Amino acid sequence: MSRLDGETKRKLREMNASELLEAIDTQDETLSISLTFEERVRLVVDDAYSTFTHAKVAGLIRRAGLRYPNADMRRIDLLDERGLNRPLLTQLGTCSFVSRQQNVVFQGFTG
Repeated sequence: MSRLDGETKRKLREMNASELLEAIDTQDETLSISLTFEERVRLVVDDAYSTFTHAKVAGLIRRAGLRYPNADMRRIDLLDERGLNRPLLTQLGTCSFVSRQQNVVFQGFTG
């Protein structure tokens, strides 16, 4: 995609499409020149959507007021000894329940 003029950028910002604008601005022309228009648009939209989703999850984490907001589920130790379900932790870590609009209930010491 060619660089956008100031008016187009203003319109995208006004439409709250700043993630899309940023993705367009950061797209590398030399790497994407051989791609079709549709492929380039798909890459830009995927990048913008990823930024949008990350911001959404970060907002959820911030509003939750977690004691350890930067905790990393990949670093949980003693999974077997503690009776923790690794696949379930991985699923929770990817926040796939958010996109499926699924409620999560914790029981026991964590809940």
